[in-house]
Amino acid sequence: MLRSVEQRRVPGSQVDPRVRELSSAVSRLRRQLAAHPAEFRDRSIAEEELAALAALAAAGDPDVPRLRRSLLLVAGAIGSVSALNQGVRELREAVDLFGRSPRG
Repeated sequence: MLRSVEQRRVPGSQVDPRVRELSSAVSRLRRQLAAHPAEFRDRSIAEEELAALAALAAAGDPDVPRLRRSLLLVAGAIGSVSALNQGVRELREAVDLFGRSPRG
């Protein structure tokens, strides 16, 4: 469920809906990664970056360049694990809610 980048906090709500979506996507991918039985070389990198993304979401107003950096590290670390592709896609969609990165 992609929401508009223009969507901000709902009056009376304490949490930006984009932050809530990011937090949910991070939590889902962390659970999927924890349940994945295979070990792979960059698993610890993915776990560390997902923890960093969870902390950014918990802070409430994440730094977009930092979000994008963590997304790239997570995708690079677990991108070849096909069982986790859906979770990585959902994470990318959640990060994109904060605005797409400028193309150079």
